[in-house]
Amino acid sequence: MIGYGLSDDQKMYQKTARDFARDVIRPASEHHDQTGEYPWEILTKAWELGLLNTMVPAEYGGLGLGALEACILSEEMAWGCTGIGTAMEANQLATAPLIMFGTEEQKKKYLGMLVDGLKDDGTPHMAAYCVTEPGAGSDVQAVKTRAVKEGDVYRISGQKMWITNGAKASWYFVLAYTDPDAGYRGLTGFIVDADTPGIEVGRKEINLGQKASDTRSISFDNVEVPAENVLGGKEGGGWAQAMGAFDKSRPIVASAAVGLARAAFEHARAYSLERTTFGKPIARHQAVSFMLSDMAMNIQAARHLVWESAWLHDQGERNTKQAAFAKAFAADMAVKVASDAVQVYGGYGYSTEYPVEKLYRDSKIFQIYEGTSQIQRVIISREILREA
Repeated sequence: MIGYGLSDDQKMYQKTARDFARDVIRPASEHHDQTGEYPWEILTKAWELGLLNTMVPAEYGGLGLGALEACILSEEMAWGCTGIGTAMEANQLATAPLIMFGTEEQKKKYLGMLVDGLKDDGTPHMAAYCVTEPGAGSDVQAVKTRAVKEGDVYRISGQKMWITNGAKASWYFVLAYTDPDAGYRGLTGFIVDADTPGIEVGRKEINLGQKASDTRSISFDNVEVPAENVLGGKEGGGWAQAMGAFDKSRPIVASAAVGLARAAFEHARAYSLERTTFGKPIARHQAVSFMLSDMAMNIQAARHLVWESAWLHDQGERNTKQAAFAKAFAADMAVKVASDAVQVYGGYGYSTEYPVEKLYRDSKIFQIYEGTSQIQRVIISREILREA
């Protein structure tokens, strides 16, 4: 049956996240945007409240929430700040292949690491998804990283790029070729401890927006990884692991775009009721009221796409097309809503003294990371033609 209401538990999770975003994330947002400082204090508080690693199954110490609940939480965090939210939600992408395909021993060790306790410095363990390379973004099969087996170990060499939580992670999910001649079937997933000799972490990238997120290159120089860290215990499963993770994570990223758009809309609406021209609030001018109407309408439409794609995943059904729907629509919508919010503010919107300028900068990455808006359309076209 189709239902649009949230359960009591889902409402509780939503309220907890909304309060946290309002009281903890948003007050710190400007500081982290200006300094680029990684939000360890906020992440630690989130970990203590159970707002990190929410999809880790209960048998490994987590809450075991579904994709829909994760989307509900993600929207609220992103409403507070998408840079901080991205730092938090990067663990969801890194853990997705492990949750879906890992061996029992791998799950106990690496999922347990994230939820069981804090590091010696009092901060939580983080993880990172190492797939993208300088010459391999949308074209994942073009990765150059190699893993060569020598007895009971593999030696990994290559470079990854644009890795969120790159310098902060305790372990990485790494995609590398074990059989370069086999095409995508030769890709294998590995879990690599971040302190393994031979790993070099690059400088923090200074990005257009989401500056609280730690984005770096990661180089692997003959890095020795035990065979027991091959994800799932066998070679050749890397492509399915990496792509399967996106079906779980893209709705969550799309929900963050909804959260950003909601923040931009709320700021624009409030300002339009305060700012007066020609003797009345600008919200009473049709040109502005129609912009606000479009914002509200498209935010709601994006949220429904997000929730449907997440719900399908939680039902164990294939959601590749719906996840692409949600990711493409929500990303494009967030950029448009943030841009229109700047327009509502007029000249003030272009100033760093007002919040919509930051939201506009933060919005752009949603059309790029975790699959560009163009790649989502490639996926959608393949799915609808396959169905025909």
